[in-house]
Amino acid sequence: MMNVEIYTRDGCGYCTRAKKLLDVRAPGYTEYNATVEPKYREEMMTRSGGTTFPQVFVGAVHVGGCDDLYALDRDGKLKTLLETGALA
Repeated sequence: MMNVEIYTRDGCGYCTRAKKLLDVRAPGYTEYNATVEPKYREEMMTRSGGTTFPQVFVGAVHVGGCDDLYALDRDGKLKTLLETGALA
């Protein structure tokens, strides 16, 4: 299973939704909460180019946000990404 990282902030419904899916598909993911540690917002923006929460990474692949994560899961690609670190 690939390393999974998610950048979140408190009060974000999309973050909560993304974490629910990751709880099922990739338990043991690493969460970086920018509310608790503000430096994570800048780190997230540098890594992803995105400014919205959440931002999800699987291995070296930037998945994107919550909707992107769910789209990969719907298409059956999230499982492959978690297993191989690559999108088919």
